[in-house]
Amino acid sequence: MAAETVNEMDVEIVDQENPQDFTFIPKDNVELAELKKENGNQLYKIKQYRQALPLYTEAIELCPDSAGYYGNRAACYMMLGRYKDAFDDARKSIQLDDQYLKGYIRVLKCSLALGDIATAEQSINNIKQLSMNANTNNDDTNNTVLQSIDNEIKSLNIIKLYTDEAQKAYEKSDYRKVVYCMDRLLEQCPACVKYKLMKAECLAYLTRYQEAQEIANDILHIDKSNADAIYVRGMCLFYEDNIDRAFSHFQHVLRLAPDHTKAMNIYKRAKLLKQKKDEGNEAFKKNKFDEAYALYTEALKIDQFNAITNAKLYFNRAIVLSKLNKLPEAIADCNEALKLDENYLKALLRRAKCYMDSQDYEAAVRDYEKACKLDKSRDNKRLLQDAKLALKKSKRKDYYKILGIDKNATEDDIKKAYRKRALVHHPDRHANASEHERKEQERKFKELGEAYGILSDPKKKARYDNGHDIDDLEGGMHADIDPNQVFQSFFGGGVPGHATEFNFSSGGFPGAFSFQFG
Repeated sequence: MAAETVNEMDVEIVDQENPQDFTFIPKDNVELAELKKENGNQLYKIKQYRQALPLYTEAIELCPDSAGYYGNRAACYMMLGRYKDAFDDARKSIQLDDQYLKGYIRVLKCSLALGDIATAEQSINNIKQLSMNANTNNDDTNNTVLQSIDNEIKSLNIIKLYTDEAQKAYEKSDYRKVVYCMDRLLEQCPACVKYKLMKAECLAYLTRYQEAQEIANDILHIDKSNADAIYVRGMCLFYEDNIDRAFSHFQHVLRLAPDHTKAMNIYKRAKLLKQKKDEGNEAFKKNKFDEAYALYTEALKIDQFNAITNAKLYFNRAIVLSKLNKLPEAIADCNEALKLDENYLKALLRRAKCYMDSQDYEAAVRDYEKACKLDKSRDNKRLLQDAKLALKKSKRKDYYKILGIDKNATEDDIKKAYRKRALVHHPDRHANASEHERKEQERKFKELGEAYGILSDPKKKARYDNGHDIDDLEGGMHADIDPNQVFQSFFGGGVPGHATEFNFSSGGFPGAFSFQFG
């Protein structure tokens, strides 16, 4: 049987330099492919890239070995921001035609957009070499080609600079600097997944969890199996104290990439942190406060970036310190908790209580006022009122302290205390003292009279104990109290059941002041 012949009018021979690789394409296909390409070009010129794209694809399907068609589609993909697809087409175009200069330039642009530095450098070298070979005797043409990639060369140098800066900053845990560097890099490499995820990881370290998760989610929308993106989401969940979901993310990462060091390390830390916190809580429930303190302290050393969990640990430790009556230390732990979470209501209320117990009522009022802004509950309002009342009381004279008695003292205790101190501070006893000392003793003597006048009167004592102002009563609670009259009531008029004789003279002690009880 004679060999089948092919009409040359119906075919297009591709790859003229390698006739052994003849590909026969019906001429109608070639013409139709050209028509598709031209229509695509017209749409491309008016920036209708989405409409142009399928036309280039149809041209490629008709003539799959045309470097120019792949080059055109690569350009269209680039305008749509689909740099990975554009890169694949550009690579295909130079595989089909290793002298296709536009293909190399598009590989360069795409590799920069994707953050593929090694390929970008190789592409620049290829372009330079191709330009030199093609224009050995034409320096102007060679210079024009080099000028066409001048921006890409500058971009590559910027990428190298900020990549180096970011690496140094990351090693120093300067995550704000890393985020800044990543933003500069993404201006040059808008499609680089690696830079996006590095930024997301550092945002998580900076407690900007929502921004970090949005970046990770965008990447996972395109690539559901991206282990680094899943790792970032797990980080955010862990630092938001969503431990169980974080565990499942880390486990997923390790299934996809068993050697993912960061995921393995944070997974171990997360498990240890949960263990120590739970053990501390159990010790606290059993009133083993020293043990609970030690366990919470160990837990706080595990992960410095877990702000929410660490805030809770500081709060728990503050409660332990309160139980141990270490109020300054408890306040310090509440401060640390509030540094990590400024709206942590429980820590705010605990610190306020510690201030109350420390009699720092002004600080307690400030905390309770802030607590009421965060939560206007009836309990918080009551606590604020109590703190304000305590502050009000603290600014008055403490008559119990002046008499040297406690608030549960009986009427007889009050009288005995006054009798004892009045004899010590009466001005006549200090007649020969310095002027400053005499005035000080007069002040104390007057205060003793006031204290006795208030605390010996049941009505006034009740108002004083309830925090009312001293001058709330008509005429004032102590306006009618004469310290000398109070003293005379004890000594000048005699004491019931006793015969009393006393004498004050300007001569002072001894002899000038004498008293005896019959």
